[in-house]
Amino acid sequence: MADAPREGILARCPNFIQLIDMASESVGGQILFATDDFFAPAENLIKSDSPCFKEHEYTEFGKWMDGWETRRKRMPGHDWCVIKLGIQGVIRGVDVDISYFTGDYAPRISIQAAHLEGDQETQMPQRGERTGAAATPQELAAVAELKSNDWDYLVPMTELEPGKPASGHNYFLVNSQQRWTHIRLNIFPDGGIARLRVYGIGQKDWTATDPKEPLDLVAIAVGGACVGFSNAHFGHPNKMIGVGPPKSVADGWETARRLDRPPILENDESGVLLLSGCEWAVFRLAHPGVITQIEIDTKYFKGNSPDSCKLDGCVLTTQEEEDMIRQKWELPGRKWKPLLPVTKLSASESHTFDSLTLELQDVITHARLTIIPDGGISRLRLRGFPSAICLLRPREKPIMRFSVKAGFRSNL
Repeated sequence: MADAPREGILARCPNFIQLIDMASESVGGQILFATDDFFAPAENLIKSDSPCFKEHEYTEFGKWMDGWETRRKRMPGHDWCVIKLGIQGVIRGVDVDISYFTGDYAPRISIQAAHLEGDQETQMPQRGERTGAAATPQELAAVAELKSNDWDYLVPMTELEPGKPASGHNYFLVNSQQRWTHIRLNIFPDGGIARLRVYGIGQKDWTATDPKEPLDLVAIAVGGACVGFSNAHFGHPNKMIGVGPPKSVADGWETARRLDRPPILENDESGVLLLSGCEWAVFRLAHPGVITQIEIDTKYFKGNSPDSCKLDGCVLTTQEEEDMIRQKWELPGRKWKPLLPVTKLSASESHTFDSLTLELQDVITHARLTIIPDGGISRLRLRGFPSAICLLRPREKPIMRFSVKAGFRSNL
């Protein structure tokens, strides 16, 4: 089993929790196997909602718990489970949440991971209703084919900290650039875990895409990410590029109210408010490409949507992006190219626009959404076509090679 000594560092208030939970049932995460589900099934680990506690609720097997809880082990070994990620990609951090498991949480855990191709996966038996059950001989034989004992360690054996009854988060940084498809959670020797959150950024096999079909190039599920923003008081911009439609007003980017708004608001002849202040968020596309269609959704933002917005794009090397992050995105105006001019928005409504690059055919690597003056956006979709640009990390000077697919013209 491979060790990763730099990984598995316990973290406080980590930034990675703003990324997508790649193991969640809401994005297709699946429990493939668990050694034991006596008190509560492992499927609870990947629920999208927060754990809860029902003081007076019991099952025929014992206290009802909102998590995975195994029986008190009276035989050699320890308990573990295998999770197939709903989104494959790079893992940035893990949250092992033991909320409400005050007297029966697992005292130690470790986490392993693997990247399994289709022919390496095993057909696992259907789990069905699991409470009160342990793994069957058939299940043990099937999971043995995965050879999960040999998977790489993301988090070595580590003691968990109980925290508060309703907030038992244990955060672990993961320092790995590999693409993972499966997770193995080991608990030592037994006990309960409320939730397992596996935060990261998706990765897509771009060679397998249909060149005639536009793709959402900023989606976090395929590798898009927010790399800078001006304000995220009520919600991080990464929520805008999440999976599926928005679930509520909490599932989007929302800023604080700007304090520099004029006492009396006025608008121009087109109905756009005359304001000098704005908020912005910058995104790195999952793949360089040409954006042809822009979707900006303000669903659920009924009294707090922006008045208007605009979208710009640019090309940056890896080194330039790192420099801009340090400079808080003080990027010269000439670098940005307009994809969408200042446009009026409506509350709680999906807006779809053609990008200006339909004419310009500009390849971009980054996009900046500006909202005026402030407010909330639930979803941002930037649909288009990936290009064959290759941006190399420079040693001395940035080196860029451009090879744009047929039908597109680069103005770089």
